Amino acid sequence: MEWNLIDKQQEFLKQLERQGKSFNTVKNYKADLQCFNTFLIAKQQHLKIKTFTTIQVQEYSQYLDKKYGSPNSVRRRVQALRLFFDYLLMLNIFPENPLKKMAVSPKVLDDPEPSPFPEVIKTYELLKQRVASSEGLTQLVNMRNVVIFHLIYGSGLKVSDLAKLSFESILKDKSNYRVLVEHPKRDPYSIPLPAVFNRDFHLYQNLRSEHFEKQGLEIMELLFNANPYKILSGGLSPRGTELFFEEIRRELKTEMTAKSLRQSCIFKWLNMNINHATIKEWLGVTPGYSLELYLEELKKDPAGKVFQDLEEDDE
Repeated sequence: MEWNLIDKQQEFLKQLERQGKSFNTVKNYKADLQCFNTFLIAKQQHLKIKTFTTIQVQEYSQYLDKKYGSPNSVRRRVQALRLFFDYLLMLNIFPENPLKKMAVSPKVLDDPEPSPFPEVIKTYELLKQRVASSEGLTQLVNMRNVVIFHLIYGSGLKVSDLAKLSFESILKDKSNYRVLVEHPKRDPYSIPLPAVFNRDFHLYQNLRSEHFEKQGLEIMELLFNANPYKILSGGLSPRGTELFFEEIRRELKTEMTAKSLRQSCIFKWLNMNINHATIKEWLGVTPGYSLELYLEELKKDPAGKVFQDLEEDDE
């Protein structure tokens, strides 16, 4: 059967989009596959492969080792190609995955780089100022962004977790709230939210109910996607959250990302002396996951890693 490598790569990337992979994830896979294409051209294969032998696998491994100094960069590109060949295997184009036995170095964990606490406070102040100085749909979107901030810094959620939340995911726990996280392959668990979330969540509820009632909207998801004129859909994709942080970085001239804010939350929990097993549970990682890198950073610079829950008057 005749087939085109580029076409199959495009189909593979489309499948990742349908599976809900974020914009950045798909973009990274595309770049990783382009690296493979560059290798083939360098070997004068002109993107036409009927077989990919063990020798070629070894050559590609050597090519990556020379081109990239970082073991994580090599690992990522091997993993992308391995998944692509799994896709070709599923289509019966290849009889087996030639990358399956390719040895790669273990993943090297980068040192955590949390957003500094003054930057966390500054971001929260900006978000609340935006709410106070706006109205209508703009105010509702600004309030949604405050809720996103709380869910990441307050409870350490990943952007992929945010996309799946419904209003029923916010549970009342005595005087405060918890957020329920559900994954298809593990038991659900809940994470406490700080007291400052209460007031902001109540305002979000009121603004959302008022706007949805006027517009005749029925959306079960906690978050939503909107343009300046109307709400487009329920739920907010990882890319939508990434765009929110891009805007924050431009305005405040910071390096804050969803990941760095989440790491700030982890340091906050460590400063609060939360049991490590509990922190791992809240992060949704296995008991074998190590917090050692965070603990080492905390020892090296305890004064620079002071994080705490925001107070009611931190506005």
